[in-house]
Amino acid sequence: MNFYFIKIKNMEPIELDTIDLQLLDSLQRDASLSNVALAEKVNVSPPTCLRRVKRLVEGGWIERQVAVLSTDRLAATLGHGLTALVEVSLDKQGSEHLDAFEARAVAHDAVQQCWRVSPGPDFMLVLQARAMPHYLAISQALFTQDANVRNVKAFFATKRAKFTTTWPVLSA
Repeated sequence: MNFYFIKIKNMEPIELDTIDLQLLDSLQRDASLSNVALAEKVNVSPPTCLRRVKRLVEGGWIERQVAVLSTDRLAATLGHGLTALVEVSLDKQGSEHLDAFEARAVAHDAVQQCWRVSPGPDFMLVLQARAMPHYLAISQALFTQDANVRNVKAFFATKRAKFTTTWPVLSA
């Protein structure tokens, strides 16, 4: 099965085959795999694996490689903190107003995710705060200092049942 996509940088078509999809799936699950281990996992030679991964990075399929931190281990040092899922509705929805709020939200370190959504609120944010006073400071910086914010509805997480960063790139 081959998939054809457009390369954003040069707008050249890139063909992703099953091996490319297997590489993407393996790397999104564990980017710390050595090239040799990754090559073995997808049944290609290490030089072929290295070349393909380089092509996937250059083609924009892999945005970045990060470490996902353990919230339970961090809690021992930093405290459990608060995770808030926040609906934000703006008074004016013109593109300049949406862009201005989005720019302010994504620039704030406490904002882990910022989504423009429809219908309903204009934005959904995922915020991480150390404690309620920290959340109050965040909310004042993001919501109350902006005359265009009409409504804010915050939900505080009590349990995380699932968290993943993976995309289902392989057929089930």
